Amino acid sequence: MTTPTKTTSTLWVIVAFAVIYVVWGSTYFFIQMAIHGIPPFVMGAIRFLLAGMLMLAWCVFTGEKLGTLKKNKHVFISGVMMLFGGNGALIWAEQSVPSGLAAILVSAGPIWFVLLDKSHWHINFKSKSIMSGLVIGFGGVVLLFSEQLSGALNTHSFAQLPELCVLIFGSIMWASGSLYAKHKAHGTNATVNATLQMLAAGIAFIPGILINNELKGFSVSTVPASAWWAVAYLVTFGSIIGFSAYVWLLKVRSAAQVSTHSYVNPVIAVILGVAFAGEQISIKQVIGLVIILCSVLLINMATYRKAKRRKAATI
Repeated sequence: MTTPTKTTSTLWVIVAFAVIYVVWGSTYFFIQMAIHGIPPFVMGAIRFLLAGMLMLAWCVFTGEKLGTLKKNKHVFISGVMMLFGGNGALIWAEQSVPSGLAAILVSAGPIWFVLLDKSHWHINFKSKSIMSGLVIGFGGVVLLFSEQLSGALNTHSFAQLPELCVLIFGSIMWASGSLYAKHKAHGTNATVNATLQMLAAGIAFIPGILINNELKGFSVSTVPASAWWAVAYLVTFGSIIGFSAYVWLLKVRSAAQVSTHSYVNPVIAVILGVAFAGEQISIKQVIGLVIILCSVLLINMATYRKAKRRKAATI
């Protein structure tokens, strides 16, 4: 993505947010579909190595400068933190953790962003709209999945404690890696950054395959077609399109604003379930959806006010 003018920059921002809101809202379902036929670390390696190699071919074709290993050190580190530490934790945990409970723990991401982004503490902690938006948004997600949460806590809380801890750790790693990329990974464009981050993450999954002995008994011929279709969707939409949009947004928008995808993704997941899977939605869930959307507006309001004040100062 490029930003040749102020007008196109605004358009790209809207498109990029739409992508990470809608596309990543559907990936919970496709991750579970994929790991039903493919071991989790094998799936992660296939997804990110394939996506990274396709994007690498595109970078070579378009003449993008990839830089040296030393120059891209921070890019590689951020890729491993986000895609292996963050997304890998989700992939591994979704083998047994209900998707609703996983969505609640992952949705704590915006809170971690604010707590870990020390350079913006003086802005975020003084902004009533950002702080109230974070709290209200997390409450909305809990309300949205309150029934699933209640059932999970009654039947799975202690048995799945390791998976829940891994999900929390993964959420922290995603926020940490994103902030690291925003503040450290400079010098290359967003397309090259996303390419190298996915390749680094794909390689990071390989030791997990060996440690878990996931290749034992695994045969490509026994993988159902639905799992391959899910991987194809995750590679194309979740990684190449979605992650590229996310990396670019981190360069042009505040971390707190970009992190709102963690609140919106569960909303999209519920809407898709109602529209295409015949799922039912309760009044409580509708209220949760409205609360989440209001929280996103509150968080974005701080950015809008800041831009308005900056514009007024230049007149």
